[in-house]
Amino acid sequence: MYRLIKNCGPARRGEFETPHGTIQMPAFMNVATAGAIKGAVSALDLKNLKCQVQLCNTYHLHLRPGDETVRTLGGLHEFTRWDGPILTDSGGFQVFSLAKLRNITEDGVTFASHIDGRKIFMGPEESMKIQSNLASTIAMAFDECVQNPAPYEYARESCERTIRWLKRSKAALDRLNREPGAINPRQMLFGINQGSTYEDLRIDCMKRIRELDLDGYAIGGLAVGERSEEMYRIIDAVIPEMPQDKPRYLMGVGTPENILEAVKRGVDLFDCVMPTRNARHGHVFTWQGRRNLFNAKYELDESPLDSDCDCPVCRNFSRAYLHHLFKSGEMLAMRLCVMHNIYFYNSLFEKIRASLDNGTFERYYQDNLKVLNRRI
Repeated sequence: MYRLIKNCGPARRGEFETPHGTIQMPAFMNVATAGAIKGAVSALDLKNLKCQVQLCNTYHLHLRPGDETVRTLGGLHEFTRWDGPILTDSGGFQVFSLAKLRNITEDGVTFASHIDGRKIFMGPEESMKIQSNLASTIAMAFDECVQNPAPYEYARESCERTIRWLKRSKAALDRLNREPGAINPRQMLFGINQGSTYEDLRIDCMKRIRELDLDGYAIGGLAVGERSEEMYRIIDAVIPEMPQDKPRYLMGVGTPENILEAVKRGVDLFDCVMPTRNARHGHVFTWQGRRNLFNAKYELDESPLDSDCDCPVCRNFSRAYLHHLFKSGEMLAMRLCVMHNIYFYNSLFEKIRASLDNGTFERYYQDNLKVLNRRI
């Protein structure tokens, strides 16, 4: 259940109660695609990095180790040892972005595994069954994500199919939750708004899917080729049509600038692989801007990554040491920088929530919009 605490213009401060704990919103979901944060960071580490929600991926876990295996081992919470909320992406985006060969029909999608090429079929019922086996807190409806820009007619047909698939996803999950053997019989379902960059398709889609009274709603199909201005235009069009009493999730979007812009427009929930992916390549976020630790100027720099950060990395290690680890190809470099970026992102959301609580979000937005994205 979502509770709106306060508005600052369209920006929202809220809480979302789930079977695995209450999420303070706006919030960031740390991406553990295959049940682990890439960069040797475990669920136990996440507790010290202010993580609220872990996101795992249906497609990847279905391929390895197999959702039936995860079910046998007690579901994702038992498997990963993360005891907070977990959201599972439906697999739709990966089907359309990773599978080189795929065939879309009304029933679902037949595609070749990106691992070994074997043929796999996934539709709404299959996606819900996999997510039920994974026993996540929140399941995402199976949808079709189109690349931007997409021809209008194809975007319209795809949007209609996504709505039909959402209704099937809901019916399937309702049935699975009633089964005696369900690991998480209170599994929640979020629907996904699609429609490419066409405002009329987006608005129509949102009006129709909100009638299903789901646990939350996501804006999908953005940050897949369009400019930021196009993304903000679509968010502005969709947000007024989204229910006030349900969480609003912007999928796969995550630079600090994008986050501040989307929170300002009324978005509650985010995920993105960028903070951890960038960290594994030596790019870290700080309150002064972004640093590239491969730069030679850090060779003798004894300062912490960020003097304004109290994460375990900044409290203990210097820029010079991390520069050395990257230049030496040490795995510890990735682990430490991933930990720092996760902590930074979750701290960013703490600061956003605090500014909403005390009515200073607009000032926080103006003060930090350009600083956090600049390259040092």
